[in-house]
Amino acid sequence: MATINFGGLEETVVTREEFPLEKALEKLKSETIAVIGYGVQGPGQALNLYDNGINVIVGQRKGGKSWQKAIDDGWSEGNNLFEIEEACEKASIIMYLLSDAGQIASWPSVKKHLTKGKTLYFSHGFGVTFHEQTSIVPPTDVDVVLVAPKGSGTSLRRLFLKGQGLNSSYAVYNDFSGDAREKALALGIGIGSGYLFETDFRKEVYSDLTGERGILMGALAGMFEAQYNVLRKHGHTPSEAFNETVEELTQSLMPLVAENGMDWMYANTSVTAQRGALDWKNKFRDAALPVYEELYNSVASGKEAARVIAEGSKADYREKLEKELKELRESELWQAGAQVRKLRPKETANTLNLNTVS
Repeated sequence: MATINFGGLEETVVTREEFPLEKALEKLKSETIAVIGYGVQGPGQALNLYDNGINVIVGQRKGGKSWQKAIDDGWSEGNNLFEIEEACEKASIIMYLLSDAGQIASWPSVKKHLTKGKTLYFSHGFGVTFHEQTSIVPPTDVDVVLVAPKGSGTSLRRLFLKGQGLNSSYAVYNDFSGDAREKALALGIGIGSGYLFETDFRKEVYSDLTGERGILMGALAGMFEAQYNVLRKHGHTPSEAFNETVEELTQSLMPLVAENGMDWMYANTSVTAQRGALDWKNKFRDAALPVYEELYNSVASGKEAARVIAEGSKADYREKLEKELKELRESELWQAGAQVRKLRPKETANTLNLNTVS
C-alpha cells in the first residue's frame, strides 16, 4: 500500500499499481456479481465491470425507465439483465446500488437471497448506518463491504473510457469470510477506481451527506445565487453576472485548481486577484464555519436521514421535486447559464456532455 503525507499526517491508500486489474480478475473469477439498480451509480459500475472482463449481471424492476436504459446500454433480458430477485438469487456478490429510498423498499426481497457466504456491497453507508430508520440490517454470515466513488456514476464511466479513474473510499462492515477487504479492493479496481482510501460506513455517509449539502451542491448553488443577485442588483447584465459567477469558475479556474492546487492558481493570477482572494478567503471561511458545524451535527444526529426518508417516501415527492427544479431551472441565473452554454465552442460542449454513459 502507498503512503501519502498530508502535511505531516500520513494516510495509507491502495493504488492500481499495488492492486492491478489482473489481481482483481483473479480474485473475482469465480464470482457472479449482480448490480441491483440502474440509476445513478449502477450504469457506470456495471459497464466498467463488464468491460474489465468481470462476470456481471444487472437486476432492475422490469418496465421502468431504468430497465429500458439498461437495454439501451446493451444489457440483454434473460442473458445478463433480470428482475431484481432473480438477479439476487443468481449472484454471489450483490451490489446494492438502488437509491436510499429504493434500498429501504426492496430490502425484504433482497435480504432473503443473502444466503451464507455471499457478499453484500454498497456504495453508500446510509442504509446500514441509519438502520434504526431504514431497517437494513445485514445477516451476520455474509461479507458486507463498501466502495464509494467520489463522484457521479457518469463521471466514473467517462473517466474509465479515457483510461483514467475516479478515486473511491472503501470499507468493511462485516468480514465473515476473512477475505472481505480483498474482495472490496478487487471490486473497487474493477469498477474503475483511481486509488482507494479506507473509511467506515458511518464516516462515509457523514462526509457524503455533509459534502452534498455543503460545498459540492447546496453551498455552491447558494453562493452562486448570492453573488449573481448582488451583481444584478448593482446593474450588471445577466451575461456579465453569470460569467463572473459560474462560467469562469467552472470552465477556467476549477480545472486549474484540480490540476495544480489552489496555491498554484493564486500564484498565477494578477496581484489584484491574489490580494483580494487572500484577504476575503478567511471572512468567507469564518462566516461558513458555524453553518457547516450545524450541518454536520444534523447529519450525525440522524435528522438529515429522517428527512430524506420521510420526504422520499411520499407519493407526490417526484411531483414536488419537479416544481423545485423547475423554479431553479427557470430562474434568471440558470436561464443565463443556458444561453452562455450555447455560445461555447462546439468541441468544448461535446467534451462536457454528461448524457452519454456507454
